[in-house]
Amino acid sequence: MKDMFRLGAASADPPVAGQLAPTFTLPSQDGSPVSLAQFRSQWVLLYFYPKDNTTGCTIEAHNFQRDLANYEGLNAVVLGVSLDSQHNHQDFCAKQGLTFKLLSDTAGRVSAQYGSLRSILGFKMAARNSFLIDPAGQIANVWLGVSPASHSAEVLAVLKEHSLKQSTAAHPPPL
Repeated sequence: MKDMFRLGAASADPPVAGQLAPTFTLPSQDGSPVSLAQFRSQWVLLYFYPKDNTTGCTIEAHNFQRDLANYEGLNAVVLGVSLDSQHNHQDFCAKQGLTFKLLSDTAGRVSAQYGSLRSILGFKMAARNSFLIDPAGQIANVWLGVSPASHSAEVLAVLKEHSLKQSTAAHPPPL
C-alpha cells in the first residue's frame, strides 16, 4: 500500500556531467519548434518542472524570468519543459509574464531521455530536475529534485563559475 504513494522511477537514468546532452525538438508555447541544436555556441539551462500554474512551478518560473537578463549576459538561454500542452504553456506565460521558451513534451519522450519522467498514482509528470548544457552540447551540471525558490540563484552561481573558467582558459593571464 505505501508503494502506491512512492514516486515512480524515471524512464532512464539522468545524463551526467561530461556526457553529450540528448538532442530534442519540441514545440514551444508559441508553436515554434525548438531544438537543442539551435543553441550551439550558447549555454542552455534545460529545466524540467511538474505542472504549469502550480505554486512551486510558478515560483521557479518567476525567478528564472527575474534573472533572465543575467542569463542572457552570460550567453545562456532558459528552456522549461513539462508535459503540459502548448495551449497550457501559452496561458501560463501570459498569466505570469514569462518571456522565455516553455516546451511541451506531452508524450514525455524528452523528459524520459533526461531521466525526469515520473509517475505519481498513475499520473505522469516531469520531475523538478535541471541540466546546464555547455556551448558544445555537453552536460556541464545536473541538479535533481531542486528547490524552486533558490534554484535560479544556484544555477547562476555555477554558470558564472563556468564562464569564468572558459574565459580564463581562452585568455590566460600573462606570465
